[in-house]
Order: sequence, then C-alpha cells, then structure tokens
Amino acid sequence: MTAEPTGFLYPFIEAEERDSSTLVADLAASARVKMETSRGLRAATLERCADAVERVGAAMAERFLHGGRLFAFGNGGSATDAEGTVDLFRNPPYGRPLAAMSLVDDRAVLTALANDVGFELVFSRQIIAHAQPGDMVIGFSTSGDSVNLLEAFAEASKRHLLTIGLSGYEGGAMADGRRLEHCLVVRSDSVHRIQEAQDALVLQLWATVQSCLDEGSPR
Repeated sequence: MTAEPTGFLYPFIEAEERDSSTLVADLAASARVKMETSRGLRAATLERCADAVERVGAAMAERFLHGGRLFAFGNGGSATDAEGTVDLFRNPPYGRPLAAMSLVDDRAVLTALANDVGFELVFSRQIIAHAQPGDMVIGFSTSGDSVNLLEAFAEASKRHLLTIGLSGYEGGAMADGRRLEHCLVVRSDSVHRIQEAQDALVLQLWATVQSCLDEGSPR
C-alpha cells in the first residue's frame, strides 16, 4: 500500500529528506507562517464585516426573541462548521442557550434524501419539513457555489426565513444578492484559511446575538 500523498501541504520538503533537524525547523517555520496568515485574515475579515455582523446579529436576536430557531448546514469541512455553530448556540459558554438544529448530523435522513431525491436537495427538503416563518438558516461554503446550499437558501427565502451565508474567495453565487439576505465573505483562496476565518465570524456573530438579547431587544 502506498502512502497518501501530502506534498501539497508542505511543498518545500524533499521526498528524500533525511536531516531531521532541518525538517523540524522547516515544519516549524511553515506553521508560523500559516498562523500569521490566519491571524491576519481573521482580523481583516472581522474588521471588514463588522457592520454586517452587527446587522445580522440584531436580526437573529429579534427572531430568537420571538421563538425563532436556527438551522445550519454545509458540506465536508463546512458540515463540521455547521455542527460547531449549532453547539455554540445551543450550549454556549455563557449567556442564553438558543434553539438550533444541524441539518448534517442525521445520517439516515441525509442518505435517504440523497438516494431518493438527489444530493442537491438534502438540505432544502429538511427545511420544508422543519422550518417555520420566523426561523433562520445559516449555510457554510468555501466556494459559495454549492448547489445544495443554493437550493436550501432558495427554499428558505420562499418560506420567509432569515438567510445567512458564509463563503470564501469572492463569494460565488451565494454573494450575488439573489438567493439570500446576508452573505459574509472571507476573501481568500485558501480553503483552510477561509474556514478558520469563518469560525471567527461565527463567534463574533454569536457574541453579537447574546449582546442584543442581554439588552432585551435587538439593536
């Protein structure tokens, strides 16, 4: 069995590298560069999106105050981000626990929908089944072009749900203004850095919601 190729992660490492001290130094330097890049992108994204995060957080708080629920979804690593978002809102480190549901954590539902109606509808069909006017959806993508997310946003909009997307690169189709109300874009072409910055946006969004709820009414 051949080893899984990982050269794309560390292209500066020669395949026949035998000098362990040089290898460790190179890995440490690479890690520092990645951390610095990630830190800079997170800070720049939070600053650029600050006003949008305030608006979205206030809109979410208003809906939570009136019994709204949050539904989260995404594919691959973005599915993990969706689950983490739901856990943050439902089981916060402080503040109010809020009603939230992940649309990626039920394997039976996901595989049944993928098999019976097509993977592009795995999230929109769940929105039809669970969501009510006054609820919210938040979808995660790095490209902004995932068909099943776009279908979910279209269905959510028809049902008068608050629609929030997080995307990368230049935003993709999610950022064209036709399918969802709010799209927070991380301007990067690195999937890893995009997802790290999206996590920072979610944390700031959650903190804004909690702040609005503490005031007793949305800002």
